[in-house]
Amino acid sequence: MSRLAQTAGLTDIQQEILSTVRDFVDKEIIPVATELEHRDEYPQQIVDGLKELGLFGLMIPEEYGGLGESLLTYALCVEEIARGWMSVSGIINTHFIVAYMLKQHGTQEQKDTFLPRMAAGEVRGAFSMSEPALGSDVSAITSKGVKDGDEYVLNGQKMWLTNGGTSTLVAVLCRSDEGHPEGTAPHKSMTTFLVEKEPGFGEVRPGLTIPGKIDKMGYKGVDTTELIMDGLRIPANRVLGGVTGRGFYQMMDGVEVGRVNVAARGCGVAQRAFELGVSYAQQRHTFGKAIAQHQAIQFKLAEMATKVEAAHAMMVNAARKKDSGERNDLEAGMAKYLASEYCKEVVEDAFRIHGGYGFSKEYEIERLYREAPMLLIGEGTAEIQKMIIGRRLLEEYRFQG
Repeated sequence: MSRLAQTAGLTDIQQEILSTVRDFVDKEIIPVATELEHRDEYPQQIVDGLKELGLFGLMIPEEYGGLGESLLTYALCVEEIARGWMSVSGIINTHFIVAYMLKQHGTQEQKDTFLPRMAAGEVRGAFSMSEPALGSDVSAITSKGVKDGDEYVLNGQKMWLTNGGTSTLVAVLCRSDEGHPEGTAPHKSMTTFLVEKEPGFGEVRPGLTIPGKIDKMGYKGVDTTELIMDGLRIPANRVLGGVTGRGFYQMMDGVEVGRVNVAARGCGVAQRAFELGVSYAQQRHTFGKAIAQHQAIQFKLAEMATKVEAAHAMMVNAARKKDSGERNDLEAGMAKYLASEYCKEVVEDAFRIHGGYGFSKEYEIERLYREAPMLLIGEGTAEIQKMIIGRRLLEEYRFQG
């Protein structure tokens, strides 16, 4: 166990779960991650192993067959998994956000239908907000759900859907004007629809097409796709929570815990980059000694380790705040912003320590260098985080003149 990124006050159960996950990462993920990533291959064997460990039901309540663990336990597991290969943590994250949204906002029938199968990893979740013409501006969504008898008819195009091909349940955010008069604020006329589908690409159910994988710079292995709805019919009992107009709030609640997850991923990737850098620095020799003995490299290692430690502490704080039932959007935004920025910097320093070899696909740091940028934009860009942080600070420190 490393000296860095330790978490005080964990229970015996939490420590046992983390130890099991770290062992799995070291034995089953790190040895094969780079090879699978270069082939852009879905890590089916790894996913099956995580399913056996019960990680797909980590935060799902015990009454539905899950482990009923806290957000902190989940975030610490994600940190370990991302240390092995960030793409694997993405496969779990989208599933977890949908399960969390169902747990918090679903009708009893929706919970009973989906959560036990999600805990077992039989139903795999994905969620979809973004569209080709918008990223951070969620209020500009144009996909629509229109009531037609006992069903809704969905039309529109979605973008950047993680697990788009492999998932079997997608939470899709659409505009739904039914019951909302003209002039209603955009975020009050959105609805989350629970869309069941077959895994795969092409037309996966009538009116629903997953065109294929988007080819990406990094974050490979996990399938990122578009989603096209053309007359897709969804029964009314698949409106999340049973009432229209609440979709924006439901999604934002999911994204808030998702931000803790992205912070955890940043922590995990940064830890791995530090491990690679500190190890290489002790093996590589220049001017008659290991480069770790050069002050310039020691300064880099010192900065890297400090950033790893700071990001981990902020991520843990944000998770604990949410677990205690308090509002954590400020802390989650700060943790996500800091962890993703520090991750990029730590990875780049490890890359520099490797010198020319960092540019070679033979070395693991090359993969990390392509993966880190995704964290700067995933689950809300750095600029969006700063907007959220700034607004919340002005709420907290309102001038009393």
